[in-house]
Amino acid sequence: PVPLAKPTVKMDQKGVTVKDVDPHALVVAYAALLKKQGKIQVPKWAELVKTGTHKEFAPTDADWFYVRCAAIARRLYCRGGVGVGALRRVYGGPKNRGARPTRFTAGSGSIARKALQCLESIKVLEKCEDGGRRITRTGQRDLDRIAGQVAAKN
Repeated sequence: PVPLAKPTVKMDQKGVTVKDVDPHALVVAYAALLKKQGKIQVPKWAELVKTGTHKEFAPTDADWFYVRCAAIARRLYCRGGVGVGALRRVYGGPKNRGARPTRFTAGSGSIARKALQCLESIKVLEKCEDGGRRITRTGQRDLDRIAGQVAAKN
C-alpha cells in the first residue's frame, strides 16, 4: 500500500464555537465588545425601566442593555426563529402577589423588541421568513471569534 501523507493540521484541533464555552463568560465578553464598538444606540429610557412587571427595581448594572443584547444574540445563535413573545417568556419570572401564590409573568416586550432591532441594525440578526429572527453569518462569525478568545483565556 501507498503511505499516506501526514496531515499538516492535527485532527483534534477544531474551531471553538459558542456552544463550547461558558455562557456567562461569553455574554460578558460580547457585551463588552458591543459597548466598545459603540454601534448600538441604547434607548434613553433604559436607565429608568424595570425589566418586567415581576421585578421590584430597575437593573443596577449600568451596562445591562448591552448584556441583554449579547444574551439574546447567544440565544439566537443556539436556536434561531425566536421572536419577541418567546424572549418575553425567557426573561419572565414569578410575580410576588403578596399573600396570594406567585404566578409567572412575562418580561418586558419593549426591551426585547428594542434589543432585537438594535442587533438587526448592526447586521447581527435578520428576520426569518417563518417569523422571528435568526443570526446572520457576520453575527455567527463575531460570536465564534469571541468564543475563541474566551476559550483561550480559560
